Amino acid sequence: MTVSGRLVHAPACTCNVSRRTLLTGAAALGAAAILPGDATRAQGATIIDTHHHFYPPAYQQAFINWDDAKKLPHSPQQVAWTREKAVAEMDKNSIRTAVLSLPSTSGLWFDGGPEAAARMVRICNEYGAQMVRDFPGRFGFFAPLSMLDIDTTLKEIEYVFDTLKADGVGLQSNYGDKWLGHPFFKPVLEELNRRKSVVYVHPLVASCCGNLSVGTFPAVIEVPHDTTRTITSLLLSGTFARQRNIAWLFSHAGGTMPMMAGRIDAFYGKNPKASEFAPAGIFGELQRLHYDTANATSAPAMAALLKFVPVSQVTYGTDYPYFPLDQHVTLAQSGLPAADLQAIESGNAMRLVPKLRG
Repeated sequence: MTVSGRLVHAPACTCNVSRRTLLTGAAALGAAAILPGDATRAQGATIIDTHHHFYPPAYQQAFINWDDAKKLPHSPQQVAWTREKAVAEMDKNSIRTAVLSLPSTSGLWFDGGPEAAARMVRICNEYGAQMVRDFPGRFGFFAPLSMLDIDTTLKEIEYVFDTLKADGVGLQSNYGDKWLGHPFFKPVLEELNRRKSVVYVHPLVASCCGNLSVGTFPAVIEVPHDTTRTITSLLLSGTFARQRNIAWLFSHAGGTMPMMAGRIDAFYGKNPKASEFAPAGIFGELQRLHYDTANATSAPAMAALLKFVPVSQVTYGTDYPYFPLDQHVTLAQSGLPAADLQAIESGNAMRLVPKLRG
C-alpha cells in the first residue's frame, strides 16, 4: 500500500524465513562435498564472487530477534558468520574478491516501518563500506536501499555513491506487494539510471505466495520464480526501455527466466506496442541483462542460461554463506572453453564493475 510517497510495509510472510531452514541442510551437504582448496591458486586467485552475503552485527541480531519472536529456527551459517571467517573461506576456495550484498529473506524492516528500515540500511551500508576499507582488494559492495520511502531512498543513494563509494546498489525482487517495475519505484530507478549504476537484485518469497510451495520449503520454488516476476514487471512496464543506463544483475541464473523467456515472447513479442517497452525485442531486452551463477552451476541450469544469453552476461556467484564458495569446481566440469570460464569467473565482473580490476 502506498501512502504519501511511502510504501507501507505489509507484514512479511513468516514462511519467508524457511529459506534459511532449507539452506542450512543444503550448505551442510555442500560442505561434505567440498574439495580441498588449492593453496597455489588461492594465492593468485582471480575468481570474483558477485553474490556474497554479509551480516552487520545489528542486522544479525535483528534477524535473530525476529526469528525468536516467531519461534523460528536460526540459520547456523548466518549466526556463525564473521568477516574473518568469510575471508578465510575465500582464501580456501580461490575467491580473490567478493561483492557484498544483504540477503533479503525477510526484508530490512523486521516488522518495522520506513524509519526502521532507513536506520537499518544506514547501519548496513556503513558496515559494508568499512569491510571494503579494512580488507583492501577483497571486497566490493552493493549498498542496500529501503525503497519504502522515496525521498529517504534518494538521499541514501546520494550517500552511498558520493560518500561511501559503493559499487552499485542491492534491491529486493519485491517490496510487500510491489515488484520493481511498479510506478512507485520510478523516481529511484530514474536516479540510478542517471548515475549509470549497477543494480543487483536478490529475490525473496513474496508476501502473497509463501503457501504455494506444494510440500517443500518456500525458497525452493518461490525464490527463483520471484526473480522472473520482477524481471517481467521491469520489461512490460517499459522500465528496461526507459532506464537504459542501469546495468542490471539478477541472481540464480535469472531464476526461471531462461525457461520462461520464449513464452513471454510468444505472448508479447508481436504486440503492436512492443517497440515501446521492448525496443530490442523481448529476447534482446532480456539478453542485455546480467545473471549470476549462484546455486545454478548444474549442467542443465548452465545449458539453459547460456542458450538464453551470451557468456558476456554471466558472472560467478555463490550465495555464501548459505551455499559453499566452491561452485567454480562444478562450473569447471561443464565443458566450457577456458576463455568462457575465465569470463564468467572474473572477466565479466570486472567489466561490469571496473573497480574490481584492482
